[in-house]
Amino acid sequence: MSRRMNSETIILKNLSIGYRTKNDTRTVANGINAAIRQGELTCLLGANGVGKSTLLRTLSAFQPALDGDVMLHNSLTSHLSPLTSFSDKQLSRMIGVVLTEKPDIRNMTVRELVALGRSPYTGFWGTLHDEDWQVVDEAIDAVRIGNLRERMVHTLSDGERQKVMIAKALAQQTPVIFLDEPTAFLDFPSKVEMMQLLRRLAKEAQKTIFLSTHDFELALQVADRLWLMEDNNLSVGTPKELAENGALARYVERPGITFDAQNLTVRVNSL
Repeated sequence: MSRRMNSETIILKNLSIGYRTKNDTRTVANGINAAIRQGELTCLLGANGVGKSTLLRTLSAFQPALDGDVMLHNSLTSHLSPLTSFSDKQLSRMIGVVLTEKPDIRNMTVRELVALGRSPYTGFWGTLHDEDWQVVDEAIDAVRIGNLRERMVHTLSDGERQKVMIAKALAQQTPVIFLDEPTAFLDFPSKVEMMQLLRRLAKEAQKTIFLSTHDFELALQVADRLWLMEDNNLSVGTPKELAENGALARYVERPGITFDAQNLTVRVNSL
């Protein structure tokens, strides 16, 4: 089925994730069935150690699944195909990944770093042509960092650097972008700006954007869809749906912390 008729870009079928060594297999989560949709910002929530990073690495083809399938929309055939059926070069044109780690880069301008996103298309020598530089500049403008174009990367703030990495992913021209904690290290106004930017890109560019975050309340306000990962359980739905079925309250409420399902807010009780 084509993407025009079906907005599900990625489908997880009975997926099991974890780590396999020579002598042992450690399962982090199993039986995952869910879909990620085009044109939506989907946020992955969950406690530390529950398996969010493992899931992201599996979806990004950085590590193999233990069982089940990750089905990815193939723009050439307009069908969903197993992630394992794509070559590394094909995946580099289909999935962009933005990691949490700060890039330790010196003697490189913002424009030069964003241009690295063109590497899946530039061949062995990495030569960029005029059309490649046009894509780079369009990506910079889409993220609204034109004023940083000639700045050296090591002089940027954390928020500015994160925007540059998103521009690099846009220059890669992939329909899917995965982000691991994109709001880490940012102050609150920058967190809000970052999430609004990602939602805008999902809508305007019809990207499939999936990210992990610990910014619970911000995700409730900005995300189109939430994946709430708990011990061997995944709840998927809109913020309102997960509030109404009790999943969000189960996740966040503790002694002194209450969740208002109607207003999608968290209240910390005074001592």
